[in-house]
This record gives sequence, structure tokens and C-alpha cells, in this order.
Amino acid sequence: MSSTDAAEWAAGPVAGVWDRVTGTQPAPPVLLVVLVGVLALAVVAYRPVWLLARNAVTIAHEGGHGLVAVLTGRRLEGIRLHSDTSGLTVSRGRPTGLGMVLTAAAGYTAPSLLGLLGAWLLAAGHITALLWGATALLVVMLVMIRNVYGVLTVFLTGGAFLLVSWLTAPEVQSVFAYGAVWFLLLGGVRPVFELQNKRRRGGAPDSDVDQLHRLTNVPAVVWLLFFHVVTVCSLLGGGRWLLGL
Repeated sequence: MSSTDAAEWAAGPVAGVWDRVTGTQPAPPVLLVVLVGVLALAVVAYRPVWLLARNAVTIAHEGGHGLVAVLTGRRLEGIRLHSDTSGLTVSRGRPTGLGMVLTAAAGYTAPSLLGLLGAWLLAAGHITALLWGATALLVVMLVMIRNVYGVLTVFLTGGAFLLVSWLTAPEVQSVFAYGAVWFLLLGGVRPVFELQNKRRRGGAPDSDVDQLHRLTNVPAVVWLLFFHVVTVCSLLGGGRWLLGL
């Protein structure tokens, strides 16, 4: 085989994979999309299941902190995920300023905004692109995890996306992708209410909204309202895209 033939042979599979990622796939029936959304709502609403599923929201929350920290020029030191579904993202840079404000504000908004982005991709038919993109983000995040539980959680989540995208039928991939996006959109709303309830009882004294208050002098309740607006509006907008409205 000549070098030209070898190059063409190697380019074939690569081109096929690229076409698969950038191409479009048909959406499932609307009734199935609704049923998947109801199942995601049940997962978020039923506390025993939510306590486990919330780990995925924490991954998105801390990943949001980390991504914005890097984008604003801060140095990301590491991310820790804990078994109680809390997390910690450490970055270095100026302790005040716009970069720090954006980094602090990114956590509670990240799951919903990622869900909104996912809904837009699904509405455009890019189911495979969503699955592969999510896998890539989780692989990048895995490098920055600094504790065993966090590594296990991100590895299992990324593994699930990878296995579904490689080994299952298109119909299964579609249902999985829609379920993941519904979960992010719905699961992004509940933590803000949980934070509100904790603060009402005098808990979470150093939460993201309290840090934002110290950084901006804007009352914590205003930041809490901002988080509510972002998460609810993302759910409404993303839900319309998913349902094809």
C-alpha cells in the first residue's frame, strides 16, 4: 500500500466520525420527550433519588466555576467533589474584580445554562455532538479533580456518556441526551431554592451569594433572585426548544 493509499484509508474512518459528530440526527417523538422530562422531574423532586443524582449537578456547578475562572484569566488550582454533593473550586488571581465576580456567579447558573445550550443543540438535531461534547468537557474536568470521590464521580459520569455515544443505538442515544438535558434544566432550579431555605434557617454563611455580596456590595438576596431568574428562564426557554414549540 502506498503512502497516499494509507493516508486515504486512515482518513476514511476519521471523516466518518467527523460527519457523525457534525451531522444531525432525528429527534424522538414529542410524547417520548415529554415522558423523559417527567422522569427527570421525578428524579429531581423525589428526595432519596435526588440526593444521589445531585452529584451530576455539583459537577456542572463546580465545572462552571472552573471554566469561568480560566476564561477570565485566573489560574485554576483544582476542584474537589464531596459525597454530600458539596464541592469546592480553588483558583488563584486577584481576590476582587470582574473575574472573581464572574467566577463566583458561575456555579449556580452553570447547570441551567449548560442545559439551555444542550436544548439548543438538540433542537438543531445535534444529538451526537452533545454527547461527545459533554464527554470531552468531563475528561478535561477530570484532570483538575483533586480528591478520590471526585475522580470516581466524574469518571463514572463521563464513562456513561462515552458508552452511550459509542455502543448504543441512535434511539437510545436520543433518549439519553434528552434526559440529561431535561435533568440539567430541572436540576438547576432546585439547588437555588435549597440555598434560599438554608439561608433562611441561618445556614450556608459563606455561600456563593454571600461571597458575591462581599465582592460587589450588592445584597445577597439580589444575587439569589438573579440565580432564580437565570435558572427558571433557562428551564422555560430550554423546555420550549426540547418540545419543539
